[in-house]
Amino acid sequence: MQDFLQSLSFSFSITGPIFVVLLLGIYLNRTHFINDNFIEVGSKLVFNVTLPALMFISISRTSIAESANVKLVIYGLIGTAVTYAMLELLARFAVAKREDRGVVVQGAFRSNMGIIGLAYCVNAYGHSGLVAASFYLALVTILYNILSVFTLNRSMNRDGSSATYIRGIVGNPIILSILAALPFAAFEWPLPSLLVRSGEYFAQMTLPLALLCTGASLNFKALRADINSAMLSAICKLLVVPILLIGGGVVLGFRDVELGVLALMSSAPTAAASYVMVRAMGGNSALAANIIVLTTLGSLFTASLIMFVLHGLGLL
Repeated sequence: MQDFLQSLSFSFSITGPIFVVLLLGIYLNRTHFINDNFIEVGSKLVFNVTLPALMFISISRTSIAESANVKLVIYGLIGTAVTYAMLELLARFAVAKREDRGVVVQGAFRSNMGIIGLAYCVNAYGHSGLVAASFYLALVTILYNILSVFTLNRSMNRDGSSATYIRGIVGNPIILSILAALPFAAFEWPLPSLLVRSGEYFAQMTLPLALLCTGASLNFKALRADINSAMLSAICKLLVVPILLIGGGVVLGFRDVELGVLALMSSAPTAAASYVMVRAMGGNSALAANIIVLTTLGSLFTASLIMFVLHGLGLL
């Protein structure tokens, strides 16, 4: 009984605070305390300033030799590519509308690692989880974007516009901040105290502001069209993909923080950027919004369940 309660407490200590802040975002938006302009500006601030600052400060002050897990990152890249291929095959048979297949596939494999996944890891493991997740996030995010462009273009029979999104990947502020931090981590160069203190101010804003904006931007009215396709994508995102990736990780010997980061990153909901990309490319944006809403709410429960099971089995 004691082990059961410890596992339960551990799992809810990860998702509980996130659930509270998401609910607060929903409430503040419903009461018009914050509005669409706040959400838009806050989201841009997180993406372009505070999250890159968090990545730069955390990585630059960490020894790569001690913290970077190349095996975990390589497994994440290979696992993402394999699950993507499986989802493409599933969508071909399970999604009737060809133009919606890319939306379903993207929603099923593309995790919101930069906000929800990162928050999960910080709640679970503190600084060590943040550093391990940062390297994982950096490279797997690049693959997410490439595969998303490919599947959306293919399902909508488009050959163009890929170059625009490739430029977006290269110019991604999060990726750039991580690359800029790598030399400081590799050669253990000290940062000026003024830069560290200033960067920490921005970094500390990241997760609360990002989660508030995420909660406030959830649109429950969107849950009316294409619900079958949205449910298929959500089930794959919340259960099928995490179970496959975690199962492979266990077989390969990942344990403790490594397995926890893998589990939490793969259990994160569909990335909000997937909606932006679908809308910009003229796809079924309502379906993309449905998937985000379903997975954002569902992830709080499935991530708790997955961590509860792994902790109960003594793998974490």
